[in-house]
Amino acid sequence: MIIVRRCFWLKTIAYYISDYGYGHATRSTAIIRELLKQNENVKIIICHSFALEFLQQSFKHEHRVAFREVVTDVGYVLKENSLEPDEKLLNNNVASYVSEFSIKLDQETQFMKEKNVSFVISDISPLGIAGAAALNIPSLGLSNFTWYTAYEGLIEEHLLSCLHAQYKQMTYHFSLACSNEPHSGIEENQSFGFYSRDIDDHEVQRIRKEIDPTGKSHIIYFGLGMKVDIGTLSELPMWKSPNCKFIVSSNVNVNHPNVYHIPKDAVETQHYVAAADLVLTKAGWGTISEAVCAGVPLLITNRSSMKEDRHTIDYLVRYQLCDLIEWKELESLVVTSSLIETCRRQHINRYKNEAIHIAEEINKKIKST
Repeated sequence: MIIVRRCFWLKTIAYYISDYGYGHATRSTAIIRELLKQNENVKIIICHSFALEFLQQSFKHEHRVAFREVVTDVGYVLKENSLEPDEKLLNNNVASYVSEFSIKLDQETQFMKEKNVSFVISDISPLGIAGAAALNIPSLGLSNFTWYTAYEGLIEEHLLSCLHAQYKQMTYHFSLACSNEPHSGIEENQSFGFYSRDIDDHEVQRIRKEIDPTGKSHIIYFGLGMKVDIGTLSELPMWKSPNCKFIVSSNVNVNHPNVYHIPKDAVETQHYVAAADLVLTKAGWGTISEAVCAGVPLLITNRSSMKEDRHTIDYLVRYQLCDLIEWKELESLVVTSSLIETCRRQHINRYKNEAIHIAEEINKKIKST
């Protein structure tokens, strides 16, 4: 008997993920999972450094995902004990990144040739886009912003121009909810809403039971992001809010009986957002999107100096998806039932998770190459 084995030629996709925080890594995980589910003929090389261990844990059972450690971008640089940007240090870091860009670009093109990369996706590092353009490989930018628009008003004009030149080389641009990007020179643009990793309701209920065994407390998710370190957080009166339990990241230095730290080895952290009655967070797209998809009310800290944040907040306010609080107001905030109810009225409906739809559209582009 002759056994005929079907052999698929796998297309290699390089997926570049921003090194700023965990938000880009978590939302990229959602898309990559859907791409693999829908298309058995692709393998993906994740290019990233900051949250690489988290990504490796997220795909530890997936043989079609490989990892390459590379610094993809600068992100933001914040002042000590603040959510506000340190403009001087940010300029220095971006200037260093730009000055080394040609060397980095050579390394990327060599990698793409060695691995026979046929398509590049970026959220939203300019590095992979520039490498793809140099080799005439199609690229797709997927984000609610680019570092070009995020840095406007924060860094020097000649540095902005360098970044803009790289982003203009995208073949396709998929903009997400809250985006306010110029699209000049890009072949195709499509717009999408919010998405997140899948939410398991049984896991959500398990977490709620663990944090609040009696079921009599409000659960508040407090999210500043894994790259924010505010030393004075432990002094906030908020932690003593009556009938409240708080969920915080493992890196948040607050020790209080009502504060629950997400375990360091937790991977599917979207369940902790979904387990909350209220999400109090900075305007990070990843956490906001998980809350919106899970139907959890939002209270957002306002950072007017960050252009990305302004665009996100403007969108959320326009569609009545959040309430706002100034950072100074946090110094005296006590969470009450009436506050949660006020925020809940702003956010009535759970939004459709668009991860499947976005992956379908990306796979169309991949299959056409």
